[in-house]
Amino acid sequence: MQLNPYLSFNGRCEEAFTFYASCLDGEVVAMMTYGETPMADQMAPGWEYKIAHGRLMVGDKLLMGVDTPPDRYEAAKGFHVLLGFDDPEEAGRVFTALATDGTIQLPIAETFWAQQFGILIDRFGTPWMINCEKRADGGDAA
Repeated sequence: MQLNPYLSFNGRCEEAFTFYASCLDGEVVAMMTYGETPMADQMAPGWEYKIAHGRLMVGDKLLMGVDTPPDRYEAAKGFHVLLGFDDPEEAGRVFTALATDGTIQLPIAETFWAQQFGILIDRFGTPWMINCEKRADGGDAA
């Protein structure tokens, strides 16, 4: 079984995935537009270039996304994409990168369970949690 986040965007999926690839050292491996699908003639003008299915590989992990047509799009709520790190410096780097032009809800900092933990909503509306846990023995994970 695989468990993969599938994010919805209001016309900015390609831009978001390009941004995520740079922040997460990932690779966009697929960007299928609505114009390349059997749904092409059902889309509003201009939507033939929007993304019907996108795939981003980060190491061996997969993040997927879509541009949801405006009449069906809803902003993300009720979840966060959690990224777990072993290296607190890498956690801080990714937090700072994803927060660019976004909203920091909880600045990244040490907590009782983590060397680094922070919460943000990026400029595309995706909510993220960044976590670098402490070792079970109370020391640093790295």
